[in-house]
Amino acid sequence: MNNKSVYNLLKNASFLWPDNPAIHDEYGTISYKELDVEVDILKVKLIALGIKSGMCVGVRGKNSRNFIIAVFAVLGCGAAVMPISHQLKKREITEIIDKTKLHAILDDCSGFELSLNIIEKIKLNVDKLIYLKTEVEESHIFASHVNNPAFIRYTSGTTGLSKGVIISNKSVLERIEAANKSLNINTNSNVVWVLPMAYHFIVSIVLYIKYGASITVVNSFLAKNVIEMTNSYEGTLLYASPLQIRLLASDNSRVMMPSLKKVISTSSGISQTVSKLFMKRYNIVVNQAFGIIEIGLPIVNTEISDQFLESVGYPLPDFDVEVFDSENKILPSGKLGLLGIKGPGMFDAYLNPPLTREKVLKDGYFQTADFAIISKNGMIKIKGRKKSMINVAGNKVFAEEVEKVLEELSYIEMARVSGTHHPFMGQIIQAEIKLVTKEKIDIEKVLNHCRENLSTFKIPQKIIVVDDFPITKTGKLKRF
Repeated sequence: MNNKSVYNLLKNASFLWPDNPAIHDEYGTISYKELDVEVDILKVKLIALGIKSGMCVGVRGKNSRNFIIAVFAVLGCGAAVMPISHQLKKREITEIIDKTKLHAILDDCSGFELSLNIIEKIKLNVDKLIYLKTEVEESHIFASHVNNPAFIRYTSGTTGLSKGVIISNKSVLERIEAANKSLNINTNSNVVWVLPMAYHFIVSIVLYIKYGASITVVNSFLAKNVIEMTNSYEGTLLYASPLQIRLLASDNSRVMMPSLKKVISTSSGISQTVSKLFMKRYNIVVNQAFGIIEIGLPIVNTEISDQFLESVGYPLPDFDVEVFDSENKILPSGKLGLLGIKGPGMFDAYLNPPLTREKVLKDGYFQTADFAIISKNGMIKIKGRKKSMINVAGNKVFAEEVEKVLEELSYIEMARVSGTHHPFMGQIIQAEIKLVTKEKIDIEKVLNHCRENLSTFKIPQKIIVVDDFPITKTGKLKRF
């Protein structure tokens, strides 16, 4: 069967494993054949509404079977998809429509009401979707500089304007095949899904469908719900963020997850303390993964997780990884530099300005904004983002390192660290913390914890308690 498009991956899965469970959720279980049928019913309706090749459609919604159905139905029309979180605000949605030139949006109505023309309410087997038309003309060709685009995602834009990253059908297929050489997903895999689908779809949901895995969609990432769904459907792989893993590690119910074989932490670095707590609680090692929108999943720590909890491991077989200095020269092992990656499934272009991959890569490498160190045996440690580095009297401090230490304290839900100007030191460390509850805390105890675990120049000079933090469009912490 032809597998040259993302849409056809589901067709192939339905042909090979029609009765295998594709999705488990709050409504029950849907097989691969049933999923394929629902996608095709929606695809026919979208074609009748004018969706076709050359267009781009936003799919907005919460984690659900309908989000998956909508994405594959749009791809089946030959159009590209922009996954959109239901948690985005009105201004953010407006910017997305304007920057991307979306032709239409499929909305599950789990967010605020969009001020667009409602063309049709589409009834699905479970719940419904609303088809909304924007003012973009059908004649406008989305990403004309890319051959057969499938997805557009925006970078986090934590320190500036985010970029529209376009990934073609060909690149999607390349990156998921490369990633599965480490993940080893197959028809016996049951992935417990807690991450936002709007931000994690290609090297996850698409990959699972290609290899016939089951996807257990947890509608709340509270520990109790994750444990219950994992045990109800015998989940084998948990793919989660450090926050979700930390909540599970703190669970005191003593209920185990015996079917769970592997846990992968992604989206940001996880502290050794949280990894050890999880391992002690469930007797399962946490594997760190390093993913990036422009590339996919080039690095996963599956071989040395129990020995080097802070490492993201080694590059996957199809990838070459180096660290570079400011003059684009490769640095020797053990030296801190900016991470560069070369391999399959690279993004095809940026949307605006329309830059193709070839114009962005340097000697075939995509240079990330992450500082890293590669050991002599090839092990990689991510130290922090370029824009989050703080200079304290000539000493480099990465905000992420300090944040991990602060978040080890059970009463701190999240931390954001930044540098503030100092006339003699250059910069000093400031930490904002969000508490689990609104009870008062002893700041001196927080500082003592930092003194025990951080070098003197990394200890926050000022700690501020805040109610919440701003989050980027990709669900990451927004920095200054």
